[in-house]
Amino acid sequence: GGDHTITYPILQAVAEKHGPVGLVHVDAHTDTGDTALGEKIYHGTPFRRCVEEGLLDCRRVVQIGIRGSSYDPDPYKYCRDQGFRVVPAEQCWSKSLEPLMGEVRQQMGDKPVYLSFDIDGLDPAYAPGTGTPEIAGLTPAQALEIIRGCKGLNIVGCDLVEVAPMYDVSGNTALLGANLLFEMLCILPGVKT
Repeated sequence: GGDHTITYPILQAVAEKHGPVGLVHVDAHTDTGDTALGEKIYHGTPFRRCVEEGLLDCRRVVQIGIRGSSYDPDPYKYCRDQGFRVVPAEQCWSKSLEPLMGEVRQQMGDKPVYLSFDIDGLDPAYAPGTGTPEIAGLTPAQALEIIRGCKGLNIVGCDLVEVAPMYDVSGNTALLGANLLFEMLCILPGVKT
């Protein structure tokens, strides 16, 4: 729950304990904007603030499912300039993400990793209850492949954000979000499944 702004103070606390961490970030948006309406902290800026504060090991950041509207003609430039791996949604269409997650596990190694999952990473056909839906997103099966593909990583924290049940009369978004959180709990180090 909550919007993606919550990840910023969480990563401040995580980095205080573990140092800069890797990040597996599932989202329709990179959330690396600089400001909105003059504000530096909002749900579209948390990962820029994290970079500025040295909270992320930028060589171990991967963003999956990125797509949709942007205010910039090259919306992924900032991310690439930081060393992030950006996997646009169109590179995920109609295929299993297990091979991608094998590459991600190699990239993350055995150092601390944080998993941040914005529900709008999924197509709004499955998860319409969010404030910034973008068409042509990931499927629930791909979401499970991503989360389960993180099993064995040194996960030191995770979140699932941007669920807005009032935008979904069916309740499917909340159901999907709860199941994805359960899956995240199952991949935490030391959990026997």
